Amino acid sequence: MFISGFGYILGETLKGLYRNRWMCITSTGVVAVMLLMLGVFMLINLNIGHITDTVKEQVEIVVYIDDQADEATLSELHRMLSEHHAVAEVRYVSSGEHMERLQRQLGGMLEGYDTSLDNPLLASYEIRTVVPEEVVAMAAEFETYPGVSTVFYGQGYVENLFAVTRVLQMVGLALMAGLSITAVFLISHTIKLTVMMRNKEIAIMKYVGATNWFIRWPFLLEGLLLGFAGAVLPIVALYYIYQFSVDWVIANNLVFLNLLPVQLVIVELAKYLVPLGTGLGVLGSTFSMGRFLKV
Repeated sequence: MFISGFGYILGETLKGLYRNRWMCITSTGVVAVMLLMLGVFMLINLNIGHITDTVKEQVEIVVYIDDQADEATLSELHRMLSEHHAVAEVRYVSSGEHMERLQRQLGGMLEGYDTSLDNPLLASYEIRTVVPEEVVAMAAEFETYPGVSTVFYGQGYVENLFAVTRVLQMVGLALMAGLSITAVFLISHTIKLTVMMRNKEIAIMKYVGATNWFIRWPFLLEGLLLGFAGAVLPIVALYYIYQFSVDWVIANNLVFLNLLPVQLVIVELAKYLVPLGTGLGVLGSTFSMGRFLKV
């Protein structure tokens, strides 16, 4: 009984796809184009997120120590920083190490300068936070600690970085919502045409006792197949587009563009686009059939 019922549903689904093949091809093509646009944005967003996370990992707070502080104050400062719940790492940097770094950066410009006798640079603690977005609030807190001269965390640059990240996330959600609604409308319209062509057949099936779900299944499967095809096509296209982009970046030695590996990106796209496409197909079918089942 199950096999015969499934055979009927599959047969009706294929008939519906064949009868409306041009409309189905058009609808699948439009859905594929929309998901391709969404996929391109996701590619960009994934890599921007990756590059942003890489930069965030380098964000740190530098707490410069007051050179007039006594040993007890310095010990208390170290304890407060080390035991802070939001601090991931604390590293002490002496004034001599700061000078060595400066000498490496300036090359031979400090040649002949006796840094052991006159070193104006302050010792500091370099701090990495558990959550990079908390550096602004934590820097303000650390300024109140005993023995602190000044605090630096890349003021201005860090705030702009986090603001751009938030904007990209909001734009991505808005774009995904808009394209999803459009895809539901297109698939729903295609399925509705199929249902309208078969409304008399549906009415007869209702009169002889067929359940709503028995009638629905062919159309739900049709919407699922349209959505699945509309998702697979852009994934294949994006694979070759992204592979070309990665090869181009490597060939031109653009090391600052730290792109994600191709396989990782395509897997991430498939995780979102395939369920999204098939889900939209089923949703579109469901919306299109409501009034036709009320006989």
